[in-house]
Amino acid sequence: MFRYKHITLICGHYGSGKTNVALNMAMDLKKQHGNTALADLDIVNPYFRTADSRQMLESLGIRLICSDYAASNVDLPSLPQDIYAITELKEMKTVIDIGGDDRGALALGRLRDAIKTEGDYDMFIVVNRYRPLTRGAEQTVDVIREIEQACGIAATGLINNSNLGEATTIQTVADSIKYAEEISSLSGLPVVMTTLDEKLFSECSETVPGLFPLKLQDKII
Repeated sequence: MFRYKHITLICGHYGSGKTNVALNMAMDLKKQHGNTALADLDIVNPYFRTADSRQMLESLGIRLICSDYAASNVDLPSLPQDIYAITELKEMKTVIDIGGDDRGALALGRLRDAIKTEGDYDMFIVVNRYRPLTRGAEQTVDVIREIEQACGIAATGLINNSNLGEATTIQTVADSIKYAEEISSLSGLPVVMTTLDEKLFSECSETVPGLFPLKLQDKII
């Protein structure tokens, strides 16, 4: 069972799959902790990219914190009005989906000091071997450092979310383990989990360490 801190920050390169990871982690957190929220602080693409899951989140009792322009056609950089509830409500645990790369990470500025002062957080970087700009470990570490500098918070771990979408196989995941380990070695960050489609979980749960099954959403951007 994965143990969550007060705040779990999910960052990563565009196309890494961090939104789907954040959504699944919020659902997993809800099973452990009653008062749970999922926040989208993406000001690069200012809408809740998993808006199709809003009803599901509400049915599970997961609070959604997102821009007022979520699921609209309005293209304005906007942060949620209730953003400060993330740090002020100590009884609520939150998973935060941070915008892609360093530009998106800048949005975390308003919460940075409160998060660092409390010190009860994890910031995980989602990495994906099969995306064009992060195929190599050194390239990926450069992205990690850019994100850390932009948000002013040090990463605490890596999430290996290497996949090929619907074409993902057990071998696809297995082949990415060395890549994740190389990033870990270069960055000094531990690999906290490797994700994969829940449909493949039972087939490789004993061969790939630290697996986290994902319920894939139909419309993830």
